[in-house]
Amino acid sequence: MSFLPTIIAHAVTDLKPEMLHQRGIRLLMLDFDNTLVPYTTDEPTPEVKYWIHLMKQSGIALCVVSNSKKDRVPAFCKRFGLDCITHARKPFSRGIRQCLDRYGIPAAECALVGDQIYTDTLGATSCGVQAILVDAICNHNVWLKLRHVAELPFIHAAEKRRI
Repeated sequence: MSFLPTIIAHAVTDLKPEMLHQRGIRLLMLDFDNTLVPYTTDEPTPEVKYWIHLMKQSGIALCVVSNSKKDRVPAFCKRFGLDCITHARKPFSRGIRQCLDRYGIPAAECALVGDQIYTDTLGATSCGVQAILVDAICNHNVWLKLRHVAELPFIHAAEKRRI
């Protein structure tokens, strides 16, 4: 279990299928809010739409694993043909383990992409899943900004892992 991500990227769209294949990743779990879309919308940018399309063609399975309890997550996933698990309770293992069981892929061949160290990175590493930290799309309130400040020591410690 670690607070240090395996990889740091600016955005989910920086993750290329070739790089993921080279790391042996067959399943990519995706956080939803502030990773794929801002908290304030469920409409992805054209770049994220294209990235989802490319990833689906790459042979890497995609599953949104979100702590959200809102209907917008399953609606988004249905619209873009993605599997999803909500109420995941990251950093606890329930949602991540549910995803691993659903796909039957060993944890070492999976990665979880998210914008938060204390939920996404910690949850992934505690389950033996590679953790990919991306910059939050929008820290639109003081709590998100404070959380980011608290994560900075871990981000700096892992900076050499940035792609």
